[in-house]
Amino acid sequence: MNVGAFLITFREALEAAIIVAIIFAYLKRTERNEQIKNVWTGVGLSVLASVILGGLILKIYGGLEEKELFEGLASYLAVVVLTSMIYWMATKGRNIKAEIESKVSQAINPLALTAFTFIVVFREGLETVLFLTPFATQDLSGTLLGLILGLAGALGLAYLIYGIGMKINLRTFFYYSSILLIFVAAGLLGYGTHELIEFAEEEGLSLGWFAQTAYDLGIPKDSIWSHKGAIGSIFAVLFGYSTKMEWGRLILQLGYLIFGLRLMVKAYEKEPKLSVKMQGIRTLKD
Repeated sequence: MNVGAFLITFREALEAAIIVAIIFAYLKRTERNEQIKNVWTGVGLSVLASVILGGLILKIYGGLEEKELFEGLASYLAVVVLTSMIYWMATKGRNIKAEIESKVSQAINPLALTAFTFIVVFREGLETVLFLTPFATQDLSGTLLGLILGLAGALGLAYLIYGIGMKINLRTFFYYSSILLIFVAAGLLGYGTHELIEFAEEEGLSLGWFAQTAYDLGIPKDSIWSHKGAIGSIFAVLFGYSTKMEWGRLILQLGYLIFGLRLMVKAYEKEPKLSVKMQGIRTLKD
């Protein structure tokens, strides 16, 4: 299983479940129970669209000759979107309940409610597809397993919170999961840089010291401690570990890690009431 795919899917699916739970709770509170089916329609369509998008990306990748360029650019795009998502959740997530309820109150007819649900849930699906693309190009089966388990875990936790009423500090959860995702993003940036360096070398471009080896641990490729081995691969996904790195990869990866952690920690310190995102959302039984 790809641990990074699991963490990203778990986080994104939980956010989607939170959004749907807010919509359900508002519809029940305003006695619009008959429109719940329209919400499910929007959710179903967004999931279908996400699956189709993921399939198209993999199909395009399979037909490419310059796979290193695609993997490098896909990794960079995933890092940008992932960083934006983490920062948005830390600084703007506290207002999501009020914003969603305001939009739902304006979506009176069934089509408008279905369209709104599709848009907000598909956004999470789109982010998931973008995040998982670099992983899928390296390990498709492991990524799919991580995707399935991440979905199952997120839906299970959402049911415990909203179906049964289990109490959990979601601010703490999002805080520590954001730290993990910053490490994952740093690893993606490093991997993308490595692929772009390889692409440049194949094209005969000289990157000088940027492409020179910074360190080489000398660990054999068939070792469990290799970044593709049984144990090393887990550290590679979670922390960007590699037995060998170029200077460009090392500098960018460590630089992003310092920048990302500092940005995220300051964002959460600045918005101590992030948990307000979940205030007022009781179990779906209420």
